[in-house]
Amino acid sequence: MLTTDLAPGVPCWIDLGAPDIKAAASFYGSVLGWEFEPMGGDMEGGALRKDGKTVAGLGKLTEEGARSAWMIYYCVTDADATTQGVQRAGGTVRTEPRDLGEWGKMAQLTDPQGGQFAVWQPGQNSGFELVGAPGALSWTELYTTDAAAAKEFYGSVFGWQYSDMEMPGGEGTYTIITPAGLPEERMQGGLMQLRPADLVLTNGRPYWHPVFDVPDCDAAIAKVTEGGGRVQMGPADMEGVGRLAVCLDPSQADFVLLAPAES
Repeated sequence: MLTTDLAPGVPCWIDLGAPDIKAAASFYGSVLGWEFEPMGGDMEGGALRKDGKTVAGLGKLTEEGARSAWMIYYCVTDADATTQGVQRAGGTVRTEPRDLGEWGKMAQLTDPQGGQFAVWQPGQNSGFELVGAPGALSWTELYTTDAAAAKEFYGSVFGWQYSDMEMPGGEGTYTIITPAGLPEERMQGGLMQLRPADLVLTNGRPYWHPVFDVPDCDAAIAKVTEGGGRVQMGPADMEGVGRLAVCLDPSQADFVLLAPAES
């Protein structure tokens, strides 16, 4: 489970690059009950909050040719050293480590197969104020074209621990990710191998996406479609996991809605 008790390699932030900030804030407000707090001044974007607690960031999509997507940031103790480790392991740097003063330092990176992610070295801002609750991030997931290579890369960069499980119906292997040195109950995400042809959003390139908890998956899906989004897969009941659906917002940013199974 995700917590706000951060450790190296743990998700600590997510943000969305959207072509229309106001429309994105309205959509996710309807689906997840988020409130948008603008930065103010000349700055575009701002914070997304649930019950007064920060759950994500929202900014203007400015990268030419880029698709609207959620970016997942992982906590590190040294953004410069992690960036160097990414390069040694065959990854690339999209945004060099950027010092944001007292807030912290960030870098945006790409794994050797093309999956994009980011790292955050906390200063005064450690990231999330709410996770693992309705309307907040509860899981992260990588769709990759080479699971073995992804495990080797992220294991080298973050020291992640892995455990494999067979998918129902013989649909392949799902790998559970746990932060380095932490018990399995602190599992934070998963990865699975798909064919390039299955990764239509990115023309065959691997990608990460967030999973958000909701109290009622079907009710949240209704809000997705009412708001101009669509459902890629589901809703489906997963034994021991809950009821989930893979969704797209109106700008084609992907995310998963999960109503967790009762423990």
